[in-house]
Amino acid sequence: MTPVRRLLHYFAKYRRTLLLGFACVLGSAAFSLLKPLIIGSAVNAIGGTFTRGMLVRYGLMLIGAAAMQGVFLYLHRQIIIGASRNIEYDMRNDFYAHLQRLPLRYYQEQRTGDLMSRATNDLSSVRMLIGPAVMHSVSSLLVVTGSFVMMLRIEPMMAMIALLAVPVVAGLVKYFGQRIHVRFKSVQDYFGDISARVQENLAGVRVVRAFTREASEIETFKRMNHEYVERNRSLIRLTATFYPALHAFIGVMFVLVFFIGGRRILAGTMTLGDFVAFQFYLAQMIWPLIALGWVMNLFQRGMASMRRLHEVWSVEPGVDVSGVVRASGAPEGGGAPEARTTPRGDLEIRDLTFAYADRAVLRDINLSLRHGETVGIVGRTGSGKSTLLSLLTRTFEPPPGTIFIDGIPIETIPQHQLRDWIGMVPQETFLFSESIAENIRFGRANASAAEVAEAAEEAGLTGDVATFAQGLDTVIGERGITLSGGQKQRTAIARALVREPLILILDDSLSAVDTQTEEKILRALREIRKGRTALIVSHRVSSVKDADHIVVIDDGSIVERGTHEALVAKGGYYADLYRRQTIEAELEEIA
Repeated sequence: MTPVRRLLHYFAKYRRTLLLGFACVLGSAAFSLLKPLIIGSAVNAIGGTFTRGMLVRYGLMLIGAAAMQGVFLYLHRQIIIGASRNIEYDMRNDFYAHLQRLPLRYYQEQRTGDLMSRATNDLSSVRMLIGPAVMHSVSSLLVVTGSFVMMLRIEPMMAMIALLAVPVVAGLVKYFGQRIHVRFKSVQDYFGDISARVQENLAGVRVVRAFTREASEIETFKRMNHEYVERNRSLIRLTATFYPALHAFIGVMFVLVFFIGGRRILAGTMTLGDFVAFQFYLAQMIWPLIALGWVMNLFQRGMASMRRLHEVWSVEPGVDVSGVVRASGAPEGGGAPEARTTPRGDLEIRDLTFAYADRAVLRDINLSLRHGETVGIVGRTGSGKSTLLSLLTRTFEPPPGTIFIDGIPIETIPQHQLRDWIGMVPQETFLFSESIAENIRFGRANASAAEVAEAAEEAGLTGDVATFAQGLDTVIGERGITLSGGQKQRTAIARALVREPLILILDDSLSAVDTQTEEKILRALREIRKGRTALIVSHRVSSVKDADHIVVIDDGSIVERGTHEALVAKGGYYADLYRRQTIEAELEEIA
């Protein structure tokens, strides 16, 4: 779909409203064209017997035409501008929904500030195209055409001379319009760069201050801001040249018509009233042409912004959300498959190999986990542990036929249903600028206050919350900045637990808590894990030692598997990790 077709799709949704608005534009233009005719007739009447009654009649006619023009002007602005706001509302919702569906890889390649710029500035520019630009272009076209027809009726030769202004104005609009488009796109792109820079600095304010880079970042922003101002000045200089050139040419046209019309009045071939009406019609034809220059500016800006939005819309969502769940053993063809509404949670991974671009991250992973069992996953940083969990949740799309839940390939399970079954605590904790309770309730929107409190208790968060003046209703600031690393992790664990998930996934989610708190949380998790399938990734042996199965991943492959006792006895990577962490724990106790 091209940017124009996408725009027409939104127009089609409000076609009845827009058609009504355009009908009002027609009404406004008709009464606008009627006013010079009334004035011309009144001027002609002055040359004869002009009575008070005629003055009142012409005055009322002029007032009535102006009033009706004002009514239709109000209506078409109200209707068309209102429709443009509704279209902007729909586009903003669709754009945000599309952002939510884009694959994680897309965000790894894009800058947040630039996306924010597209969602704000660019959408506003498109709305100006949809509303004022379309409205004024239709109005101008009607007035210009109607004025020219009326001028032809009054004096054909002078009308044809006036018509020479149209190609000149069109040429100026085309010449300047193309350059305005290029420079405006440059301005918008650079505004995205500035937004990205500011967003990164605000998000990383602690790092900036830790390395005393405030002065350097301020200077960088000043340079970028100066460049942004210069690009805007370049655009302003172009616009400042455009409009005076139009005004100068139109002034010449008025002088030429005034000279020819004056000679015709003196020759007696044209009445004074017709000349006055002709001048009014000429003004009504010329000034909309100038407005078309402004409208063209809006079109160029709006289409530049629409192309920037289309660049995001054209990115395909990374996950198919419309899969069909089949029960184990359901036939592939013929008849409707029976959807399993109460899944057990058996998990199986078969010959899974996954690569980022050309670099293999996981190789020949095979793992089977039955309902209620827990597997611990350990390995060096970068060995592929977190990638494996991302494939289970379809954050990254796994190769078909490699991961199964209850014998069902997960690529055939609707995304929303799959993720309803899973409660995940990611390695990097993200909290919202809400209360602790609302952050926990983000896991399940309809969770009651008692369920939120129970999840907090299970995550070992109750003791910390008791020290806060407002308890669970304490607002924690952006990204949970007022909480410690351990408190953030426990809030994230509570958020996963409140979902009462079928499959529980913990991705190194106890790394920021002390050993005593870790043991408390693990004791609670032992009860919680009963009846649930659980996967625990950790660099701490203490977090996984009581798991039913433990696998060691190194360089994307499973190199060891077994129970804690069996792996310690084996003397491999896991045993060495266990010995080192045991010694570290003993040294900490001595210290």
